[in-house]
Amino acid sequence: MAHRVTAQVGDKQIIIETGKLAKQADGSVTVQIGDTIVLVAAVAATKAKAGQEFFPLTVDYRERSAAAGKIPGNYFRREGRPSEKEILTCRLTDRPIRPLFPKNWFNEVQVQTMLLSADGENDADIISILGASAALMVSDIPWAGPLGAVRVGRVNGKFVANPTHAEQALSDLDLVYVGNEHDVVMFEGCAKEISEADFNEALRFGQDCCAPLIAAQNELASKAAKPKRAIKVAEVPDEIFAEAESLAKDAMVPALLTHGKLDREGKVNAIKENIKEKLTAKFGAEAVTASVLDQAFYHIQKEAVRSLVLDSGKRLDGRAMDVVRPIICEVGLIPRAHGSALFSRGETQALVLTTLGTTDDAQRFDAYTGGPSSKKFLLHYNFPNFSVGETGRISGPGRREIGHGALAERSLLQALPMETYPYAVRLTSEILESNGSSSMASVCAGSLALMDAGVPVSSAVAGISVGICTEHDAKGNLSRYKLLTDIIGWEDGFCDMDCKIAGTVKGITGFQLDLKLKGISHSVMAETLTAAHKARLQILETMNACIAAPRAEMSQYAPRIKQLKINPEKIGAVIGPGGKNIKRIVEESGCEINIEDDGTVNIYSLSAEGMQVAIDAITGITAEVEVGRIYKGKVVTIKEFGCFVEFLPGQDGLCHISELANFRVKNTEDIVKMGDDIWVKCLGVDERGKIRLSRKAAMADREAEVKQEPAQS
Repeated sequence: MAHRVTAQVGDKQIIIETGKLAKQADGSVTVQIGDTIVLVAAVAATKAKAGQEFFPLTVDYRERSAAAGKIPGNYFRREGRPSEKEILTCRLTDRPIRPLFPKNWFNEVQVQTMLLSADGENDADIISILGASAALMVSDIPWAGPLGAVRVGRVNGKFVANPTHAEQALSDLDLVYVGNEHDVVMFEGCAKEISEADFNEALRFGQDCCAPLIAAQNELASKAAKPKRAIKVAEVPDEIFAEAESLAKDAMVPALLTHGKLDREGKVNAIKENIKEKLTAKFGAEAVTASVLDQAFYHIQKEAVRSLVLDSGKRLDGRAMDVVRPIICEVGLIPRAHGSALFSRGETQALVLTTLGTTDDAQRFDAYTGGPSSKKFLLHYNFPNFSVGETGRISGPGRREIGHGALAERSLLQALPMETYPYAVRLTSEILESNGSSSMASVCAGSLALMDAGVPVSSAVAGISVGICTEHDAKGNLSRYKLLTDIIGWEDGFCDMDCKIAGTVKGITGFQLDLKLKGISHSVMAETLTAAHKARLQILETMNACIAAPRAEMSQYAPRIKQLKINPEKIGAVIGPGGKNIKRIVEESGCEINIEDDGTVNIYSLSAEGMQVAIDAITGITAEVEVGRIYKGKVVTIKEFGCFVEFLPGQDGLCHISELANFRVKNTEDIVKMGDDIWVKCLGVDERGKIRLSRKAAMADREAEVKQEPAQS
């Protein structure tokens, strides 16, 4: 039986339905906003794989071109690998639902979202998150939901829930907010330098919008939910865990407080090997499996790290809770790059290179759900294995790399004038060392590299990550916590939050929250934003000491650009039949030329001489004919009644035989031959646009000028 519920969020209605489609899944729903519809199905394996020691959750989101009434434009005419938009939506859907599964439950779970209909006005990412929550709610899969999700915009100072693409284009905020009944669970997005106070208000607005969505899912679950299945979580036998804890007791804390990431990891790994050897000798290899050892040691290490923070007030690298690690900045270190910067924060190091290109280098993509279909600013993030001192598979960017690059990209974009800037800009962030928040290091290095390239950024942008270590009472209420500014890798892994905030001195430009908790209160989040703001200003001060403003001069290896404005009606003349004219200009000048529909001509060149050749050619073609002006032209056609002279590139006019000389001319060729260069004067343009020229008048005017020169001198 099909069941349907609705929720009103702002001025938009969201419809959730189950029991009609994909009925063999453990849980499935459709979610609709406007005419945009997604199907979300969730399935969990009935048992964990042998030796499984982590929770294998896979979230997949796919857009079908048929949803927008289109056929894929690729060679195979079918959907291929996921696009960047699809990967980012997978991550948006994954991150809020993951912490709500039972701890130490290792059955494989798959949550799949399929776009069924796209109206071009409402994006599908928000309803993908809602669909995942609703599908898990009606399934028999153990999960501690529901969650509400909403996109928050701000237009003319007023918050808007789930804005359309047209509304979002006017918004200075793009916040994806996910919450439970009371608390923040996840957020992500960007803003045009929004203040911390306004951002807190946006979070509260998002929380209010979640209430009807959570109520609707509870109503749907009451009608259609299956009983939750009994599960078996992986547990370490008590006697083995107690022995492991005893063996690690005296050695763990000194090892954790070792200075330097690699040395610290080496000492901790040595403790693990010692425990493995002694546990195996005492209990046997069959009892002390790799899974049992990993679970026991992870728990021991986690509790030791958390105890140091909460009980002793100590961090692994000896810093105070609100201290940022030492920062080193350098720019202009890669000679052939158009801009470059190295940013090091403790043991995290990012090298970012700036490349300037033409508007043809902009990335274009299918936008089935609406919104922009191209972008001129790109940031690509790479994370090689050596950055953490490891070996591993060498391949293209994974979901993590795509996500980190997107966060850094949108954080920097807010300070860039890309709507008017005539270049396409690509940043490549190479992470050379990593021990905490390399995405925020990419923001800092990216800002420096843009300035080094002379890109007119409005202000420097910096980012920082703030973590939290918490303790809850028997009822699950937060009893104590400590915020950790500029977290390192193990603080991220063993504590509870990774909150990344990027911005300028004026305000926030990018943000992302990941939690291992079921939620965090708005009051604690407000403290987090304050801590991030303090750290950001400190980092910006160091960055500004390195380079405080965009360079006045670009790299000699960067393409120069000249913009011309021509009459849009002249675009066809510049291009010429079959592209004849534009091809000739490109060949003669060596430039790259892009012409926009409004008549803006962008000329890119590494050569000043080539630039001038292109400018002269285009100016000549598009120049308006001036009656009474003398031009130097070339004879291109000879007729009995006169000759046609090309006096401007692509423009010619008739010099009648009577206008060839100041005497009677019997034959045109008595005066001019094909290819001759002659001076002509424009006599006028008739009603049909035909141009009348005179060699006779031009000669008379030029002779008069010559006679006047001595008198003038």
